[in-house]
Amino acid sequence: MIEKVTLQLTSASNFLPTGNIRCEEMNPKALLLYSAAKCAGLTAMHIMEKERIRPTRFEISVSGELSTDTVQSESMFLSFHVIYNVECSSEDDQVKVSRALRLTHDKHCSLMQMLRMIAPVTDEIAIVSTQSAKA
Repeated sequence: MIEKVTLQLTSASNFLPTGNIRCEEMNPKALLLYSAAKCAGLTAMHIMEKERIRPTRFEISVSGELSTDTVQSESMFLSFHVIYNVECSSEDDQVKVSRALRLTHDKHCSLMQMLRMIAPVTDEIAIVSTQSAKA
């Protein structure tokens, strides 16, 4: 079974779960994924702020493959997968955002490091620009 949590950056610079799901409604496995996604998002935003970048849209999905067909207390994570979807205002920002996400995922987010101690962690990064392509 795959357990998945998706968070989106709000205008108030906070990351909230999509689909109007509250933390109180999440099972402990989903809460672990939520914590990892929020840690990565806040870490990436901190790095981007130092570069004076504010993405127009930022979404993080963290999924984990469980050892059982349903969520149970004895379920263990076998692997994790993180998807970063970011929209920025210029092509120049894309390089800086990519660097911020790489630093976050590989080095600075402590929860990503903790997940790697549990099971393998893979990632995907998708960055688009709202600026028209240069001719």
